[in-house]
Amino acid sequence: MKANKIKISEVKLNPSNPRLIKDDKFKKLVQSIKDFPEMLEIRPIVVNKEMIILGGNMRYKACKEAGLKEIPVIIADNLTEEQQREFLIKDNTSGGEWDFDALNTGWDIEELKEWGLDIPVFDTDIDYSILDDDNISSDLEGMTNGVKKAIQIEFEANHYDEAYSIVKFWRDQGAYVGFMIMEYLKSEKQKI
Repeated sequence: MKANKIKISEVKLNPSNPRLIKDDKFKKLVQSIKDFPEMLEIRPIVVNKEMIILGGNMRYKACKEAGLKEIPVIIADNLTEEQQREFLIKDNTSGGEWDFDALNTGWDIEELKEWGLDIPVFDTDIDYSILDDDNISSDLEGMTNGVKKAIQIEFEANHYDEAYSIVKFWRDQGAYVGFMIMEYLKSEKQKI
């Protein structure tokens, strides 16, 4: 398939795409497009016949942010609806962050695993209230018998309330906060 240059305004974001690149990573993507726009010729945005993005949602957003008026696209008009969904996941198996809430509500988890996506297990029956107690050190020993272990993270006094609020929000969503922190720290370690 050959890429065609079209007006960026003709392309539509895919509302079903659960892939995100945020903050510094997004700024880096914008800068990489400014620095090396030829990259888009090598890896154009893939759209379906309705011009909805199947591969390249974040590159599209970065192109808009970079001020591009035209972008190279490949129109994959011969894919079934199921193949389009599969392409959307397989094209996004590296880089960025996953919106696990979107994946959990809009995708078949077993299918995602087949396509190569590592899905964390969110156990919503875990009682995290023990972690809210200031004197938990003796209670933590009881948690190390096979099920869960905890790491205490220290915060400056002026950051504690915000950190507590964020962790509580994600726990209330049923997220496995430890996995989220671990994935972030691994990605930051790779930068060093």
